[in-house]
Amino acid sequence: MRVGAPEMIRSMTGFGAASRELSGGTLSVELKSVNHRHLNVSFRLPTGGEGWESVLRTRLGRQVRRGHVSFLVSADTAFEGPARWSIDHPRVQAALEAVRTLREEYGIPGELDLSLAVAAMRELLREEQTPDIGWVTAEALGEVVGEALDELVRMREGEGARLEEDLRSCLAECEEELEAVQRLAPLRLKRERERLRAAVKEIGEGIQLDEGRLEQEVALLADKWDIGEEVVRARAHLEAFRELLDSEAEEPVGKRLTFLLQELNREVNTIGSKANDAAISRRVVEAKNVLERLREQVENIE
Repeated sequence: MRVGAPEMIRSMTGFGAASRELSGGTLSVELKSVNHRHLNVSFRLPTGGEGWESVLRTRLGRQVRRGHVSFLVSADTAFEGPARWSIDHPRVQAALEAVRTLREEYGIPGELDLSLAVAAMRELLREEQTPDIGWVTAEALGEVVGEALDELVRMREGEGARLEEDLRSCLAECEEELEAVQRLAPLRLKRERERLRAAVKEIGEGIQLDEGRLEQEVALLADKWDIGEEVVRARAHLEAFRELLDSEAEEPVGKRLTFLLQELNREVNTIGSKANDAAISRRVVEAKNVLERLREQVENIE
């Protein structure tokens, strides 16, 4: 059991199972986990094992922090005691009512033969078996649960490694788009300066271009269109994202990655609103597509 070791990136999807033959039967544990914002556990325990839930929940919480976990424990006992039978009273009453109707409404003579009735309607009696799970010791339960948990964690870590690879690829793509945006941004002002010169020239011949006024207009646009701060913050978020992937934290990082992704989305959206350029807008759209892929992957990280 791996308790207290530094965390690595884990998926919230996994499966683990273990079983053991004991003196009284077979003890089996099966764990399945999927995405969930918190740790949510549903138990299916054998009759007589209801008191195990608190201990099992604590044991699970030491190794799993997030996800919906289905926790199934079964204790298959070979029943060796004498059979016990119970009467299904509602069915018996219904059967007797049917016999009385046959006699009274259709004039069918004869008495009810109990042995024939039981043979014909076997559902009137039910065989009861109450399994005794006293053979399941706390030690055996702990060992089997531990084996299943270790397998679950290994699968979540394996899936987490694949997720991490995809995340790093997405981060690199996003950074490429930001670099392209930063290269394209200055070209907007150059084109705008040329457009204003051409517009003044088109208005009329002989009009003297006020270079100072032109530069003032360009300076106003430069301030309005400036995306430098947004690009810097977006890159800082990308770097913080990578640091979380590289860190050997004691706690899962899924929630912190989600927060960083929200901030990164905010900066990219602001860049898009200030783009005022078709080429930059295309890069922003590509960046948003990459961020959407990141979001889908981060949703499955513990």
